[in-house]
Amino acid sequence: MRTLVLLGLAGMAAQLVDGSLGMAYGVTSTTLLLAVSTNPAAASATVHLAEIGTTLVSGLSHWRFGNVDWKVVAKIGVPGAVGAFAGATFLSNLSTKAAAPVMSIILLALGLYILVRFTGWGLPADRLGRPLRRRFLTPLGLVAGFVDATGGGGWGPVGTPAILASGRMEPRKVIGSIDTSEFMVAVAASAGFLVGLGSQNIEASWVAVLLAGGVVAAPVAAWLVRHVPPRVLGPAVGGLIVLTNTRTILRSDWVDAGDGVRAAAYTLAAVAWAGALAYSIRAHLTQRDVVDTVTGREGDGVEPVAR
Repeated sequence: MRTLVLLGLAGMAAQLVDGSLGMAYGVTSTTLLLAVSTNPAAASATVHLAEIGTTLVSGLSHWRFGNVDWKVVAKIGVPGAVGAFAGATFLSNLSTKAAAPVMSIILLALGLYILVRFTGWGLPADRLGRPLRRRFLTPLGLVAGFVDATGGGGWGPVGTPAILASGRMEPRKVIGSIDTSEFMVAVAASAGFLVGLGSQNIEASWVAVLLAGGVVAAPVAAWLVRHVPPRVLGPAVGGLIVLTNTRTILRSDWVDAGDGVRAAAYTLAAVAWAGALAYSIRAHLTQRDVVDTVTGREGDGVEPVAR
């Protein structure tokens, strides 16, 4: 019962972050399931089954708040579904022993990318309104969908920063469109896992509580996306993913690090995380103060990139 309660709370927290940042529901939830020694393929399957419901509710909520560009949803969602089905089939055929460190490495890389990307740079704001081309969105969707299924998450961490970095869409519309298109990815990945695994090792109760937590949080997150600065949330989520998956890798058979090495690595990761978060908060507050001084209004949390 305790595990179910924790999973429900984790699903709620993950969806709050995912819906307001455009990433991290799958990565955060899968990381938690791996931490309690869940089969990697079953962990990803569990998360994706829950995401069918959470992404549907999240997409509807973002649409209601005007955060969705349906052209982008179609252009990235369809290739994303193809990549997700392929990734789920690939992961289903890996042994549990081999898949665990592979998945943790993918998650660690995604966490590092989120941490560095949102700590080091703001978001470009001088190309808003320019169209996003299919030749950019199609390969992005294929890669993001494949990584999402094999890593238990990654649709948002790959897709959201890539589109944000283009500077062609408002951050709220990037996040809303990525969250909405993720419904197709979740359905395709779930189908791939059911074909590759059947229903074995998938706990229906775990799917249910992750889904319940996410559904409760989705409308709140769609509202929060207008108010929470991505530059602050990004390092917070990225640091947590890095710290958790560093632990998994160091304890794996591939590395099997000693207690001293583990302690040093955890301390280094925690200090880097705290420093990144403090820097990001300071950068956001500084930019907001500049906007307030120049324009006399509140900043929106989106910092322009220095050219």
